[in-house]
Amino acid sequence: MSSVNEPRQATMDATQLYREETFTDRRVGTVRRLTPVTADGATDAARPVIFLGQAQVMTPMGAVPISFELDSPTLSGAIAKFGEAAEQAVQQTMRELQELRREQASSLVIPDAGGGSLPSPGDLLGRGRSRR
Repeated sequence: MSSVNEPRQATMDATQLYREETFTDRRVGTVRRLTPVTADGATDAARPVIFLGQAQVMTPMGAVPISFELDSPTLSGAIAKFGEAAEQAVQQTMRELQELRREQASSLVIPDAGGGSLPSPGDLLGRGRSRR
């Protein structure tokens, strides 16, 4: 019997293990090759190898990491598809960031429960009534 206060243990799924290798040109980005393996570390030929691309995009807020899948059965194919896949991932990320900005800009301002009123625009700009 387990207690409610006992932390849950994170358990790995031994049927979904991958060996990870990283390839980079040290300039544009990184390709990760995930090779499926069995619980004893042998290559699992029944599952496909997965290639993932990673790059960073500079924004006014700093570097934003971008990750994307590279649909290819080989490393050379994944490298050839890197540029186009990275561009699509950057465009998707920018659309998501714009949507987040729109949501934040349209969020409602609700006064606190004390019944206070919202300040006038003049108060916010320092042109409101004198407070002596």
